[in-house]
Amino acid sequence: MKKILVCSSSDEIVKTIRAACNTWKNDFDFELCINTEQALSFMDYELPEIKVIDFTSTKIDGNKIISAIHADPWFHNGGVICVVPDAKTQEEIEERRDPNILIVQTLYSFRENFTRLLKILITNPNFLFNRGMHERFVGEEKGGFICGNDPIDIKLYTNLLVNYLYCTNRLDEDNRYALQTTLMELLTNALEHGNCAITYDEKTKWLESGKNMLDLIRSKTKDPAIAAKKIRLNYVITSEKSLFSIADEGKGFDWKKHLDAKMTEETHGRGMSLSKNLVTKMVYNEKGNAVKFMIKNQTLKSNSVPSIMIPFSVVSYKKHEVVCRQNEPSNDLYFIVSGRYGVYVNGKLVSVLTPNDMFIGEMAFLLNDRRSATIMSAGEGKLICIPKVAFLNLIRENPHYGIFLSKLLAQRLSRQTKTTISLSTQIEDLKVQGMI
Repeated sequence: MKKILVCSSSDEIVKTIRAACNTWKNDFDFELCINTEQALSFMDYELPEIKVIDFTSTKIDGNKIISAIHADPWFHNGGVICVVPDAKTQEEIEERRDPNILIVQTLYSFRENFTRLLKILITNPNFLFNRGMHERFVGEEKGGFICGNDPIDIKLYTNLLVNYLYCTNRLDEDNRYALQTTLMELLTNALEHGNCAITYDEKTKWLESGKNMLDLIRSKTKDPAIAAKKIRLNYVITSEKSLFSIADEGKGFDWKKHLDAKMTEETHGRGMSLSKNLVTKMVYNEKGNAVKFMIKNQTLKSNSVPSIMIPFSVVSYKKHEVVCRQNEPSNDLYFIVSGRYGVYVNGKLVSVLTPNDMFIGEMAFLLNDRRSATIMSAGEGKLICIPKVAFLNLIRENPHYGIFLSKLLAQRLSRQTKTTISLSTQIEDLKVQGMI
């Protein structure tokens, strides 16, 4: 069951969350914090996956909570839903492009959509996690979303995908912006010009009269035939690249005319040209109601360093340089900033560590024992070396980091146990078949 931290003093917000949690009572529960310090303390020690922050309340300092999360996203990774009093505040928070913020909603929109938001999160649990509390990425991931004709769907699915790729170190900051912009542009086009059949001239006239596009979309979706149409967003994520496809159920359009259009100061119409310049191999189908594109993933780099480790020096390693040797008495802890590192026991390669593993040497660190393996850099890389005494002093000052490290090691132990059980089952099957 996932825990929702609710930072609010609003009866209306709490009522909405309680009703939603009752609907999904087997999946979600919530903890209410009615002031800022209580919320910060709970966030540190419980590591809630979802945080609802109330910007409508004078008793909650939403900016202070967001700043605490932003200052250490490595630790406070998860999903943040902000409830704001007006469109201006919504725009200001969205402009921060914080990788932990899932969506920003006005109070009215939050009341109308929170139960549905929880359903989306239940359906896609792999996109919401604390850093390090996930299985090591192997092979490829495939999946997809089916969006209704609602801009809220587009925002949430875009943020889920982009934040997930960023927090799992596939995207750097530049590519995070590129993917965010491209998905929003192309999904919005699929909604407005595809399913809703809003023409360029119709949108221009509407915007120049000072009207809101949401109102035009709502008027279009009153037609049952339009309301029934869907947008499909599919993805394939590998270690080297991420592939995306978007398809609507509209009649299509002359994409060749718009794809190479020059950037202008018009009120709209620049999305396709901008998107083409931000990603790789953007291709439309002939009809013009489906598009595919690719973005290259970064490899072997961590996007963020834990705040308590920043004071320590970064050590650079060259190819085949030894980090530590088997049976050495040292017990320093290493945080992996970048690179790949071979783990050798008695001269044999038994494993390879990357930034997804986060740490090197935690066993010797915790057991105060000699090194159980030799660690060698497979290429160029960077590590942060933290002496044991210094790190223990930091944990005394920041005990929630000790809790996080314990959870991380427990998760790794669970994964190793599952692997052992799987191998044992395979061996027994081979014995039954007479193969061993």
